[in-house]
Amino acid sequence: MAQPNQRFRIDHWIVAILLFTMATIAFVNILSRYLFHFSFAATEEITINLFVWVTVIGSGLAFERGGQLGMTTLYNLFPKKFKKFAIVFSAALSAVLFLLVDIYMIQAIYEELTLFNATSAALGIPVWIYYIGVPIFSVFLFAGIYRDAAVKLDEMEREGGN
Repeated sequence: MAQPNQRFRIDHWIVAILLFTMATIAFVNILSRYLFHFSFAATEEITINLFVWVTVIGSGLAFERGGQLGMTTLYNLFPKKFKKFAIVFSAALSAVLFLLVDIYMIQAIYEELTLFNATSAALGIPVWIYYIGVPIFSVFLFAGIYRDAAVKLDEMEREGGN
């Protein structure tokens, strides 16, 4: 739950705007189907790609809030020094995983721009436009990984865990 004095967070606003856009598009499409017996083909294309972007930003928020998968039962058995190592190692592995995702996505964008020049089926938009959101919005994912590790390490320091 957000604190009343919490500072402005662009990632929260982007997710809210994207979710609102997705809900509006879906609602308009439902109305058009039932009222006019006509469905907009482009709505599925747009909502699926916006969903991917929301997932990338939301993953960063999940990391930040400690909502990612973890092996807490095993982690709780570790001595304090090994817990610090586990926090840093886990954050590093997460960052490397998403760095690889970004590298492959940037490679796909490059190939789309130089070789394939593919366009989306419904709107005819260049596919790389949909792809580019992943590496751009992964900045928020990396920030979430960092914040999660920093908070956990700070808590250990305050508890006196060397």
